[in-house]
Amino acid sequence: MTPRFHPGEAVRVIDKASAGHVRTPRYIRGKCGVVERICGEFRRPEESAYGRYGGGRERLYRVRFAQHEVWPDYAGPAEDTLDVEIYEHWLEKREAGP
Repeated sequence: MTPRFHPGEAVRVIDKASAGHVRTPRYIRGKCGVVERICGEFRRPEESAYGRYGGGRERLYRVRFAQHEVWPDYAGPAEDTLDVEIYEHWLEKREAGP
């Protein structure tokens, strides 16, 4: 299966409400970052948490965010970053712009 995103590519985390177990933290939803690496393919956590597994796997990415993108009041150095591992179905290509 071909990766949808590649290291160095700008992405946005989808900002959607979801019930139950979700591995994507709320504080990162809607934020923009850059794919740092592809971590591999794993079972979808939303299904595995409830003992459901149909055999499919999904790609997991490590995405790097500028701290000031995640926390607008961040007072640390501008170059500080935060890495979060996010499944492919939570990511979309980031459109041009801020």
